[in-house]
Amino acid sequence: MNEFDYQQIDDLIHSRIRLAVMAALTTMGPASFSLIKTTVGATDGNLSVHLRKLEEADYLNVDKSFIDRKPVSIYKLTKKGIDAFNTYILYLEHMLPSKEIEG
Repeated sequence: MNEFDYQQIDDLIHSRIRLAVMAALTTMGPASFSLIKTTVGATDGNLSVHLRKLEEADYLNVDKSFIDRKPVSIYKLTKKGIDAFNTYILYLEHMLPSKEIEG
């Protein structure tokens, strides 16, 4: 890794909502659409678009089913998604100064 190579940051994860989704799923494990929506604070439509992008990149997968005749979508990070998120965090940590910033 270069000292300050911001170009290495994964643009797919770097979006505010997608970053929040990845962090939430890392912390919570598999979660329903409604739980992710509440945690992230996004609208249905906006969250759906971001989840679809993460799913298309194979960063997460979704299990759709019905409970009491209501559709339920459970999202879970894939191995590729976990690896991508860990790499994202490593790049950010590498870009930060190793000592406190004096001001």
